[in-house]
Amino acid sequence: MRILLVDDQVELTDPLSRVLKREGYEVDVAYEGQSGHQLAMQSDYDLLILDWMLPHQSGLELCQQLRSQGKTTPVLFLTAKDTLDDRVMGLDAGADDYLVKPFELRELLARVRALLRRSATETNAPVRLRVASLELDVENQLAYRNGRLIELSEKETQLLDYFMRHSGQLLTHGEIYQQLWQDEEQPSSNVLAALVRLLRRKIEAPGEAPLIHTVYGKGYRLGEGS
Repeated sequence: MRILLVDDQVELTDPLSRVLKREGYEVDVAYEGQSGHQLAMQSDYDLLILDWMLPHQSGLELCQQLRSQGKTTPVLFLTAKDTLDDRVMGLDAGADDYLVKPFELRELLARVRALLRRSATETNAPVRLRVASLELDVENQLAYRNGRLIELSEKETQLLDYFMRHSGQLLTHGEIYQQLWQDEEQPSSNVLAALVRLLRRKIEAPGEAPLIHTVYGKGYRLGEGS
């Protein structure tokens, strides 16, 4: 999923961009309206996060312009403007949701997930990830490799989803625990190793190249090669 974040507050934009990337999204950043408009027209994004007050071109004007040019990408406004008239104006300009600064990060991430789910449902576009010969259908908890259908448990799907969104990157044990059990009590240390072992058995049949690689003492990396 690709997100365009347009906000001139670097102290907000840079850490928020890092958080969204850690959640598995691809994020592009612009710091003023005109460059945000250029990026939005050049690339296909799944979500636009726009500040209202931007240099050169306001987020409101940017949203109106994109809608007039046929862009239907969901838009989430981030703004300090919190009156009813402001919210109505933003929604009338074509925004899909509206979040007033300062906001809680958990609420922002929940709204991002909701908008992306709504967009995927409306376009009948299930989330499919591919790395090398492996493909993952997240919604249906199914993987495919070399013509094989692989049924996955919910936790196996979550783990493989996280691996594939960060293909080639070292994911530490702590990062994986935080991703898979963030709202639950953290399990014992051998639970992750057992989950990885089960997932390997399913996606790495005899004769197939290994995809999940252990980085001893640190974590795991998904991808072809060691």
